[in-house]
Amino acid sequence: MPETHPPGDIATLSIEEIARIAADRRLPPVDGWQPERSGDSGMRIARDGTWFHEGAPIQRPAMVRLFSTILRREADGSHVLVTPVEKLTIAVEDTPFLAVEMTSEGEGRDRRLAFRLNTDELVAADADHPLTMVAADGDQDGADGEHLHLRVRGGLAARIVRPVWYTLAGLAIDEGADPPGLWSSGVFFPFTRAQ
Repeated sequence: MPETHPPGDIATLSIEEIARIAADRRLPPVDGWQPERSGDSGMRIARDGTWFHEGAPIQRPAMVRLFSTILRREADGSHVLVTPVEKLTIAVEDTPFLAVEMTSEGEGRDRRLAFRLNTDELVAADADHPLTMVAADGDQDGADGEHLHLRVRGGLAARIVRPVWYTLAGLAIDEGADPPGLWSSGVFFPFTRAQ
């Protein structure tokens, strides 16, 4: 499998370019792989997005990017690394990805949002990649509350990191929608949790 390379600086890319990069990215067909051999990978993704193998952080970003392409969420909510020949469990403390950077074009109903993940993957918020507010067991400060998530693919999600969340909240306050939220790619995403 070829090594994946991060795209250019998100601030220099248009949403159109980001959408094209995301669409052109070929990911392994992990949802179709059902290998008989299974086990434990000895890997963990910490709440802060750090990937560990047997207790030691994985130091090579290219290796993390590569592993992230074979990550899958199972129907029971667990996460696995899957290839055509084996499926290995991986512990995920919160979400497997973090949305660490955001760009916005337009405003109101014409707004389009895109995010860079901690693995350098680019995701544009749209009907297939919604923003949703979810209950949190506790964040890095130990406080309970809610977090904004972005669906990446399949059942995999990225937690919107605090600085990006503050930027989104500021945009939503400026636009004054009721309930608070933002449009992206023709879809309104409320910043409230569904009841």
